[in-house]
Order: sequence, then C-alpha cells, then structure tokens
Amino acid sequence: MADARQKPNRQLRADAQRSEDAVLEAARTVFAASGVDAPVREIAARAGVGMGTLYRRFPKRADLVAAVFRREVDACAAAAPALAAEYAPGQALARWLQRYAEFIATKTGLSAALHSGDPAFDTLPAYFRASFEPALAMLLDAAASAGEIRRDIAPYDLLRAIGNLSVADQAHTRRMVDLIVDGLRFGAAE
Repeated sequence: MADARQKPNRQLRADAQRSEDAVLEAARTVFAASGVDAPVREIAARAGVGMGTLYRRFPKRADLVAAVFRREVDACAAAAPALAAEYAPGQALARWLQRYAEFIATKTGLSAALHSGDPAFDTLPAYFRASFEPALAMLLDAAASAGEIRRDIAPYDLLRAIGNLSVADQAHTRRMVDLIVDGLRFGAAE
C-alpha cells in the first residue's frame, strides 16, 4: 500500500521539477530581454504555468531572480571544464571569458537588484565567487602551465575587469575581452 502512495508523489515531484525548470527558463529569457522587473505574468505565460504555480515556488520576485541567477552561474561555471576538455588551454580560457562576458551582459537590472537590500540576494555575491573563481583559476592555471599566458593573474581581478567591461554593448565587450586575453599572453614566455 505504501508503494502505491509513493508513486503519485514521485510523479508530482517530477511534474513540479518540470514546472520549475520551465519557469526558470522562461524567466531567464524574459529577464534577458526586459530586465528583472519584467511582468511575472509574462514569465508564467511563457512557461505555460499558472500564476499560482509560479508563486508557490517563488513567492517573491527576488526569489525568482535569485534562482535564475544561480542557475545561470552554474551553467557558466560548468562550461569551464567542458571547454578545457575540448580546446587547447589558451583557447579554452578565451572562449570561457567570452561566455562569462555574455553571462554578465545579459543580466539587465541584476546589479540594481543585488544592491536593493533584499535578503534573497545576500548570498549571491559569495555564490558568484565560489562558482566562478575556481572555474577561472583552473583555466588560468592550465593556460599558464602551457606557457600561453603569464602566471600572475588573480581570477577575481579578471572576473571584475570583464564584469566592468560588460556594461557596454556586446560587440565592444567581445573586442575588449579579446584585448584582455592578448594582454594575458604578454610576458608568458618569461
């Protein structure tokens, strides 16, 4: 009898997970296009869920923004080892830095939200660093060990530099990231 009761619960959990995934993907798309203040109704409609479903999982807008941010951070950080497995160290680094710059550029309104004082955002800066610094450190170490870049680069400094560049349009940011990568190569052979 217990097994019969557990099976529907598993199905509900799977349905709930699919709904959450749909909401997070819809929110990512809507936030990228319209910023984090976009109408929640638009997100629910794009996800194909009702407002009750959205609010049950994300009672406040800040909860939804934080969840989207964490998911995007995870995806960007996970790209580092995937790129390292596919490309030479210097090329993997350059590709990941471009990926990171795109991540930052598509977070319209996120900076203001992070500094809004809402407690839902309190842990995000530490999450950001804990996810991105090791990913970038791994790429920097591999490229330095291969003699493709210099060794004196702190991951956090590079993350901040690209973050600061990403307020410009994406074409300009791409050119500036390429320039930074060229600068990382300077003195590599020394």
